[in-house]
Amino acid sequence: MTHLTVFVTGASVGFGAATVRRFAREGALVVAASRRIEKLTALKKELGENVLPLELDVQDRAAVEAAVANLPKRFNEIDVLVNNAGLALGLAPAQEASMEDWIAMVETNIKGLLYCTRAILPGMVARKRGHVINLGSVASEFPYPGGNVYGATKAFVHQFGLNLRADLLGKGVRVTDVAPGLSGGTEFSEVRFHGDKAKADAIYEGTTPLTADDVADAIHWVATRPPHVNINLVQMMPTCQAFAPFAVSRSS
Repeated sequence: MTHLTVFVTGASVGFGAATVRRFAREGALVVAASRRIEKLTALKKELGENVLPLELDVQDRAAVEAAVANLPKRFNEIDVLVNNAGLALGLAPAQEASMEDWIAMVETNIKGLLYCTRAILPGMVARKRGHVINLGSVASEFPYPGGNVYGATKAFVHQFGLNLRADLLGKGVRVTDVAPGLSGGTEFSEVRFHGDKAKADAIYEGTTPLTADDVADAIHWVATRPPHVNINLVQMMPTCQAFAPFAVSRSS
């Protein structure tokens, strides 16, 4: 594992922090990128000199490009990009939803992922090795009320990954969509409900959801397959979650 250099976005909490820990403890070099530098500094203190904290807002294209171009030599040959930064905002039906929430999801989940991928991918192609791992969601395939734009952004993530695979044929670069379902122990639902912890906690009441470590384990697994093996999609749910039945609206 010591040969891998990993770039993780949204690295300060949740899936991102768990992924940083998993790779760093296996001996990889990890660039941990997030807006919250204090949490990244704590990760470096916990895990040691193999972690490089990088204050970064993935919505800022110029900042992403500058950050990648100016990485220290020890960390500048990225083998694995984990596009983890993302969020859901709100759970209102489309006709009532906040346009600001919609735009924020597009800016982060789609445009931020594009900026990071486009900045890092040329180096992978030039070295004839690399792996782009995108954090998707079961919401990309299975719609639910209130998941309107969030699910659509994750459908983009999935299709973009498939199209990347087509472009990268023969280049030695792999692409994977890791698509979790109900996941606890992260800030996902608190962010969705704009800090309303009671609402966030209610989502998980009576369940045993996936943990951040479960998802980090899947990310680590796909990244450590033999170079000739590409895992296209890992779709994972806790056993307490399944697919919804068809909804039928009946007039009274």
